[in-house]
Amino acid sequence: MNTVEPNVILRGGTSPYLTDDQRIRYVEDTDDKLKLLRGNCYEHFEPTTESEIHEGMQLRVFVWVGGTKFAE
Repeated sequence: MNTVEPNVILRGGTSPYLTDDQRIRYVEDTDDKLKLLRGNCYEHFEPTTESEIHEGMQLRVFVWVGGTKFAE
């Protein structure tokens, strides 16, 4: 069972593979870029200096900066 509290929220992007529930998550290093495998591509997010409160938790905001598809 995973008991780690979420610490980031992901904003932006157009991926159909990233649901609203998956945008609130825990990342180990909140100062590093995040690369998520979703479907046939990676979604890239970068940390900002912003934070927001979601269901009583303060989350660091990461913004979408692009996506890359797998080479065929």
